[in-house]
Amino acid sequence: MASTTRRSRPVRTLVTLAVMLAALFGAIAAGTQMSNASWTPNLALDLEGGTQLILTPVADDGAEITDETIAQAIEVIRQRVDSSGVAEAEITSQGGSNIVVALPGNPSEETLDLVRTSAQMRFRPVLTITAPTPAATPTDTSAFVPKEAADSPSDVAFYLTPEVQGQLDALDCTDPANLAGGTSGPDDAPLVTCQVDGSAKYLLGPVELRGDDLDNATSGLRTTQTGAVTNEWVVNLEFDGAGTDVFRDVTTRLQSLPAPTNQFAMVLDGLVISAPGLSPGVIISDGRAEISGTFDRESAATLANQLNFGALPLTFQVQSEEQISATLGSEQLQKGLIAGLIGLALVAVYSLFQYRALGLVTIASLLVAGVLTYGVIALLSWLQGYRLSLPGVAGLIVAIGITADSFIVYFERIRDELRDGRTLVGAVDRGWQRARRTILASDAVNFLAAIVLYVLAVGGVRGFAFTLGLTTLLDLLVVFLFTRPVMQLIARTRFFGEGHPLSGLDPRRLGARGPHYAGRGRVAPATGPMVTPPLGSGGAAAGTLAGTPTTGTLTTGTPTTRPADAPPGEGTGTEAVPVPVAGGSTRLVVDGAPGGAGMTIAERRAAARAAERARAASAAPASTDQQSTEGSGS
Repeated sequence: MASTTRRSRPVRTLVTLAVMLAALFGAIAAGTQMSNASWTPNLALDLEGGTQLILTPVADDGAEITDETIAQAIEVIRQRVDSSGVAEAEITSQGGSNIVVALPGNPSEETLDLVRTSAQMRFRPVLTITAPTPAATPTDTSAFVPKEAADSPSDVAFYLTPEVQGQLDALDCTDPANLAGGTSGPDDAPLVTCQVDGSAKYLLGPVELRGDDLDNATSGLRTTQTGAVTNEWVVNLEFDGAGTDVFRDVTTRLQSLPAPTNQFAMVLDGLVISAPGLSPGVIISDGRAEISGTFDRESAATLANQLNFGALPLTFQVQSEEQISATLGSEQLQKGLIAGLIGLALVAVYSLFQYRALGLVTIASLLVAGVLTYGVIALLSWLQGYRLSLPGVAGLIVAIGITADSFIVYFERIRDELRDGRTLVGAVDRGWQRARRTILASDAVNFLAAIVLYVLAVGGVRGFAFTLGLTTLLDLLVVFLFTRPVMQLIARTRFFGEGHPLSGLDPRRLGARGPHYAGRGRVAPATGPMVTPPLGSGGAAAGTLAGTPTTGTLTTGTPTTRPADAPPGEGTGTEAVPVPVAGGSTRLVVDGAPGGAGMTIAERRAAARAAERARAASAAPASTDQQSTEGSGS
């Protein structure tokens, strides 16, 4: 029963690994049918090419273009792109002013908008709304009387000057050129602009709130006051402490004004995206607002993303947008794959030369690790937008040696146990206890190095660090769920259990220091120095049964018996097996650790029963002789 349990454990472990692999590739297969998943990993810019945009800064209100503002803009764009799930993007400055953004593959329009738009959010009061087309006749401004000061940002009489009226009359919001957005104008001056869809044109008052006053922005479906969820996508805003106070004061003032001056326009990059009105008595004191409009799921998420990471410090115009080819190309990818195959082949040759048939376990483990790594990278490409770069390929090649090192540590520990006289089954279990700590420590150091490299590095080096850390985790998975259970299974086979010369686990070749069990009731002779135990009471050597000859040398330990037809490698730890000695007698040679270390409960009980039978057998002749003597005397 115990033997069946021990055999079933490695089988269950291998079944668990098989289920994990099936689930991994099953998810990818489902993704190819229901989503945009692919069986091949996405490639980075250096291997596939992509889209390149060159952004030129435009100074508003005399703002100075400095290296600091350019660096700040690059960081904002990088955060936007990373949050959208696009990996391996390259964002650099050119000529000290332009920003070059290279996105791998075919990025979506929403991703391109994250780069194109400055996301400068302004909140302005509405002064006037007119039709989108230019006025047929200029508005008569002869009766205009200038005011010395504005009563409030909603003071139409102050801000609607003849000059501003002329701009409003001339603006054509049906012209696509006027819907491109860009500058938001001075914060302390009125703004003449269009609705983002060209349906109306506005005269807006000075800025009262900025995007900097926002604390958080999220996208979602609109919820009515009764709690019902609609199909309209909106962007929900939350102002910070100071912004909440200003927003409360603004809504308090606007709710008492007539239309359209009771409206509060939300302006993004110079275009009105929403201008909700406030009903009398409606005062928003909790600092929460909602932007509605012609949003879908993607555009609402894009706007929320832009607002969360803040506006660019400068307004940028797209100077050029073009498709670029791979900087390295498929040829370099092929060379990288060839290098990986060569490395794998060298490891396989070394394993077969050093470990003979045991090297096949190394090769099988590497193949399992390769399949698992490929599946995980393909899954990450689908779910997280991960892209494999040439430095990432280099990390995978380096991982071959790291993974093989774990197997070598385990195998060497097994060999050490065999040299100490253990059976293969006992050596596999005891060797795992010793190797496990070393493997965990080694992989922990590798994983920590990968984390530090990923955090401190930028660009392609992060791709190397990512694959290095990923393969380190998968190495542990393979060693625990494949290599160890396979070793437990093959240790019970005749080829490995009896120490075939080609198995790589032959005790003679390893220089074992004592006799060892060779299967089917046989014991291989000692190949190294033996230890002769001291004689115990009654002249019997320690480790022998009472009444057995002590000719020759014995290893110490608690003896156990084994059936002659027991399968090779059955049992672990200390084992006693019959060995012919001079005179036709037999003795028990104990193989394993002293004191019966490593024996199972069943083996200890069997040893106790055998010892009891031996004592009874040795006592029986003495009793018979005594009775005969008494009879003769009588």
